[in-house]
Amino acid sequence: MSSFFAKAAATPAAAVAAGLLLGACNGNNAADNQARGTMPADSTAAHVPAPAPANSPLTIVAEINAPQITGVAVAPGGKIFAFSPRWDYNPTNPVALVTGKNTLAPYPDAKWCMWNDSLHNEPQKHWICPQAGYVDTKGHLWIVDPASPGLKYTVPGGPKLVETDPATSTVVRTIAIPESVAPRKSYLNDVRIDLQNNYAYMTESGTGSLVVVDLKTGTSRALLKQQPSTLPTPGFVTKAQGHALIDPMGKPGSFKADGIALSTDNQYLYYRALSGHELYRIKTDILRNPALSAAQVNAAPEKLPDAPACDGMEIDSKGNLYLTAFETGAILRRTPDGKTETLVQEERLQWPDTFAWDPDGKSLYFTVSELDLTPNWNKGVAPAHEPFRIYKMAATK
Repeated sequence: MSSFFAKAAATPAAAVAAGLLLGACNGNNAADNQARGTMPADSTAAHVPAPAPANSPLTIVAEINAPQITGVAVAPGGKIFAFSPRWDYNPTNPVALVTGKNTLAPYPDAKWCMWNDSLHNEPQKHWICPQAGYVDTKGHLWIVDPASPGLKYTVPGGPKLVETDPATSTVVRTIAIPESVAPRKSYLNDVRIDLQNNYAYMTESGTGSLVVVDLKTGTSRALLKQQPSTLPTPGFVTKAQGHALIDPMGKPGSFKADGIALSTDNQYLYYRALSGHELYRIKTDILRNPALSAAQVNAAPEKLPDAPACDGMEIDSKGNLYLTAFETGAILRRTPDGKTETLVQEERLQWPDTFAWDPDGKSLYFTVSELDLTPNWNKGVAPAHEPFRIYKMAATK
């Protein structure tokens, strides 16, 4: 769901950024951000904000000049969480509780949010590069940390799935994802939790796979590794509102498994690569069955009719699939019969990213990460941009 691609191409600038990340853990000011090649905190100064249409169904929940926000999750009691991976900047609060329209607080505490060279001996106790989170049916927040600062390589021992209790701001448990499942060039991306069967499902965008975690034992497996359903469509040009993502070497961005959604009956997992219009689903009992061979699992995905490219997906109890359609700056809903409806389309939605339902299912939240406006896709220069926002909209019938 959440994309990780601001520095997906291996460039000298990315290597420099990765080195800077390892040397500094808590800084996040405009000067530091400019030095690291990300959007400076004051880059909105000369930008004329896109107007909000008079009939817009969207409410701004939060808007932050920096850092870039990719993921969002909503817990009972109206607690809203934002996620900012350490790509080519170093956010003070990579996992944050939204405390006001323009303010964030570290979650679960400041110590977990710290990461620098002195902490490399405890990679399971700190957010290294947290990408996304998901609130389960008990109200617990699960956080995915691919542990790949600068999008270069994973920190040894760092990839993890962490269960936390928002009611007490405590870590309940940490499940390490071994290198055999999350190799050095992997990037765990988004997660869904099935408490009925005690499993977690994650997309892995670095090499292309689905990662399945048995929550009873803590064991994990990588499935559909570089199978067509987890890989981008060959030749697909990834665009956001007409802007093609081309890296500094002139290579088009091409991105693997990303968006994910779990049906409310926990029977089907929907997923897709970001670069392409192909949409797939697979029965979760196949993913949970360790007796099946790789060939049997690879033969199991069901290709659905094509759908507009998106970053994030979510689903409701009626089987409607929601898409953050970055190509057109829209939020779409795809009905079970394959009809696609536009719920909202605005100039402000510059790369809508990740979804989250509130606990009662009455509101749908999503982030706008402006990923296509990052320097890597703009010849090394960050265009003027609006604040990174979290929006919400009422669920429609």
